[in-house]
Amino acid sequence: MKKILFVLVFIRLFLNASAQFPQPPVNQKQLIIETENTALVLSVANNHKLYQVYLGEKLKNSEDYKLLPTLHEAYIPSGTDNLFEPAIKMLHNDGNQSLELLFADEKVTTDGNLITTSILLKDPKYPVEVRLNFTAFQKENIIKTWTEIKHQEKKPVIISNFASSMLHLDADKYWLTQFHGDWAKEMRMEESQLTSGIKTIDSKLGTRANMYQTPVFFLAKNKPADENSGEVIAGTLGWTGSFQMLFEIDNSNSLRMISGINPFASEYHLNPNENFVTPEFLFTFSNMGKGQASRNFHSWARNYGVLDGNGSRLTLLNNWEATYFDFDESKLTELFGGAKELGVDLFLLDDGWFGNKYPRKDDRAGLGDWQETATKLPHGLGYLVEQAEAKGVKFGIWIEPEMVNPKSELYEKHPDWILKLPNRDEHYYRNQLVLDLTNPEVQEFVYKLVDDMLTKNPKISFIKWDCNRMMTNTYSAYLKDNQSHVQIEYVRSFYRVMERLRAKYPKLPIMLCSGGGGRTDYGALKYFTEFWPSDNTDAYERVFIQWGYSYFFPSITSCNHITSMGKQSLKFRTDVAMMGKMGYDIRVKEMTEAELKFSKEAVQNYNRLKDLIWKGDLYRLVSPYEEERAVLMYTSVDKSKSILFAYSLHPRAFGQFSPVRLMGLDANKNYRMEEINKMPNGRSRFMAEGKTFSGDYLMKIGLTLPNNSDLTSAVIEITEAK
Repeated sequence: MKKILFVLVFIRLFLNASAQFPQPPVNQKQLIIETENTALVLSVANNHKLYQVYLGEKLKNSEDYKLLPTLHEAYIPSGTDNLFEPAIKMLHNDGNQSLELLFADEKVTTDGNLITTSILLKDPKYPVEVRLNFTAFQKENIIKTWTEIKHQEKKPVIISNFASSMLHLDADKYWLTQFHGDWAKEMRMEESQLTSGIKTIDSKLGTRANMYQTPVFFLAKNKPADENSGEVIAGTLGWTGSFQMLFEIDNSNSLRMISGINPFASEYHLNPNENFVTPEFLFTFSNMGKGQASRNFHSWARNYGVLDGNGSRLTLLNNWEATYFDFDESKLTELFGGAKELGVDLFLLDDGWFGNKYPRKDDRAGLGDWQETATKLPHGLGYLVEQAEAKGVKFGIWIEPEMVNPKSELYEKHPDWILKLPNRDEHYYRNQLVLDLTNPEVQEFVYKLVDDMLTKNPKISFIKWDCNRMMTNTYSAYLKDNQSHVQIEYVRSFYRVMERLRAKYPKLPIMLCSGGGGRTDYGALKYFTEFWPSDNTDAYERVFIQWGYSYFFPSITSCNHITSMGKQSLKFRTDVAMMGKMGYDIRVKEMTEAELKFSKEAVQNYNRLKDLIWKGDLYRLVSPYEEERAVLMYTSVDKSKSILFAYSLHPRAFGQFSPVRLMGLDANKNYRMEEINKMPNGRSRFMAEGKTFSGDYLMKIGLTLPNNSDLTSAVIEITEAK
C-alpha cells in the first residue's frame, strides 16, 4: 500500500512539474540563412512560433540542424509570458499591452551574391504584422537583419521597443569587447566578462550615433577571442542617431542580444498601415578570432556599405591647423602652392569662410549664414576654385549645414526652425543649436545650400560635412504633439536630404565628420565616401584610435591627417597617417628642406601603394593594448604584395622586441624586403633590408623590426620575388 501511495504521489508531482514546465516545442519547419561559412537557423514549431535554433559555423549537412532543440523564440514580444527584455513592445487601441507573434509566411529571393529571407509574423488577436528580414552576403559572410512593423487597428498604436535584431547564444561564458571614449578619445577598446543581468551599450545623442559609446561590439563564446582564434560575433548598427545594444544573461545562462534604435524618449505612434522600418543590424561570425571578423566587414563595406567603396580617394591638404579662422584669399592661395609642391590632389578650405552680418571669426557667430565673408573672400568661392586649379590642385569646402549659431541671420529669421524647449533657457554646445531637420522647410534649406553652392561652383570637388552638436533641451515646433518622434524623424530626414543630394551628385566625395568621430556608422556611410575618426591628430593617440576603427571599417574610409599636433617626428606622424586615407593639415612653407623632400617622397610612395592599403586584407600582428608597440600589415588578394607598418610607442629602456610573425602570405612564395619612408640621408636600421625570405619563414619565424626606441616607426614594402 505504501508503495502504491508513493507512486501516486510521484506521478502527481511529475504531472504538476510538467504543467509548470511544459515540454519544448517540436520543430515542424526550418528556415536556414547561410553564407559561405556562417549559418543562422530558425524554425517554426508546432505552436506556430518562430525560434532560433542555431547561430555559428555553417554545418556541412543541413539535415543536422534538425537535431537541434528549439529553445529561444526568435523575436520575443512583451506582455504575455516573457519575463526578460523583449524585442518589441506595443500598446493597442484598447489599452492591451500584449503581443503574440506567430509564423504566417516566408519569402526567399536571390540576387547574385545576396540571398534575402523575409519572414512574416502575425498576432492572432490583433491586426498586427511584424516582418523579419535577413540578407546573407555569401562571399563576405555578413548577415544584415532589419524589422518592419505594421498594423490595421483603427487608431495609432504605440511602440516603445522596436529592435532591429534579437540573437541568442548558449555558452559557459561570454566576453564582450566594446569601444568607448569621448571627444578626442574615440574608440578606446575594453573587454569584460558578462555576468547575470543586463549590460547595455547605448547613446542618447539624437543627431549622431557615437560620442561616449560606439555602436559596434565583439561577443566571444566560452573564452576571450584574440586576433586569430576563438568563436566571436562582430556586430554593428547602421543608424546615425541614438542606439541601444543590450546583452542579457538569463537564469539558464543563455545570452540574449538585442540591437536597434534606442527607445529612450522615442515612443512611436504608429499610424494604421504605416510601415515602421528599423535600421539595419549587421553581424558576422568567425571561428578564427577578431581578425577574420574584421576582414569580413572590410570586404562587405567596400562592396556594399560605403559609397564607391572600391573606387579611389583624393589626398588632400586642409588649412584648419595651419590657419584656423585667421585667413584671407592671399593666405589660402599660398597654401594652394604648398599643396601642389607636396604632390596632393586637393586643397580643403575648412571652417571660417562664411557670414557677413555676423562674420565667422570664431565659433560664436555666423553658423547658418552660408555666404562668403566679403572681407575675407571678396571674390567668392569661384575665385578660389580657379586659383586652386591654376596651381594644379582641386578645391574642396567645409560645411556644417544642420547647425546654427544664435548669433546669425538664420536664427533671427527662423527661430521656429530650431530644436529648443519653448519654456526653458537655450542650452548651447560649442555655441550652437540644432536645426529642426524634421521640418520639410529645413530639409529644403539644407539641400539648397549644397545644391546652390555646387551649381554656382560646379568644379568644387570635395565636401567635408560636419555635425558638432548633439540634441539637448529638445523640442520640435514642427512635430507639435509628437515630440517622442524627434530623434527618429531627425535621422530619417537626414537620410532623405542625402538621398536627394546623391541622386543629383552621385560621385562627389564627401567626408563624414561629427566633432571628430561621432558619425562612424554604416547608416550614413552609404551616402559618404569616408569619415573623420577624431579631432585628436596626435600620432601616438591616433595609433590607438585608428586601431580601434580598423576592427569594423576598411582603411579607405578612415581619414588620417599629418598635422603639427603632438611631439612626434614628421616621419612617425606620416607613417601613422599612411595606414589609412592619408592627408595633410600643415603649413608646407614651414617645413625644412629635408622634411619637404621626405614628405614629397612619402606622397609618391602612398600613391604607389594606396590601393594595397585601401583594398588589401588587413592583419593586425601586435596590438598596442598588449605590447608597447603596434604592428599591422595589408596583403593583396593574390598574396604577391604586402605593406607592413610598425610603431614603437613607449618601450622600456634597453628593452628588446621579439620577431613578429607575418600573416596572409603564400608559404610557397619568396618575398623581398624594402624599408620605405626613410628620412633623406637616413640609414635604415632594418637588418632585413634588401633580403629575400620565403613566405613560410616569414609566417613561422618572423621579422626583427627596427623600431625598438621611443616613438619610432618603420614602413616595410614586401614584394614577391620572381
